[in-house]
Amino acid sequence: MCASAPVPESAAPPAPRRRTVLVCAVTAPAAALATGCGGGDGSPSGTELAATSDIPVGGGKIFAEEKVVVTQPVAGEFRAFSAVCTHQGCTVGSVTNGLINCPCHASRFRVTDASVASGPAPRPLPPREISVSDGTIRLA
Repeated sequence: MCASAPVPESAAPPAPRRRTVLVCAVTAPAAALATGCGGGDGSPSGTELAATSDIPVGGGKIFAEEKVVVTQPVAGEFRAFSAVCTHQGCTVGSVTNGLINCPCHASRFRVTDASVASGPAPRPLPPREISVSDGTIRLA
């Protein structure tokens, strides 16, 4: 009902009513959004980041394109945080010795909870949602 195809003028139906136009304007984007949200076939959804074996215990890995850092504070426990430093918005550059390190002004964040270990960052890195299934880490 919302889609229209070219129709010869002689066969053209009357113009749609305002209610039809409004319903289509509201429901068409929602339908498109719903169909793009994931595998209705039971397949995992979200961006695949890495295999669980790629994340070192006590450390982590930065995914610059997705602006996320995934850590494994203890074996089998994975966490994810924004890779954008809360000081001035630089992307963190490394994960070493249990710390997520920002190269711009030397802020350090703990891999366990992304709390500030040393500033100038004023706040922890915000958490990001991930899912871990069958040895794969996905950004939700």
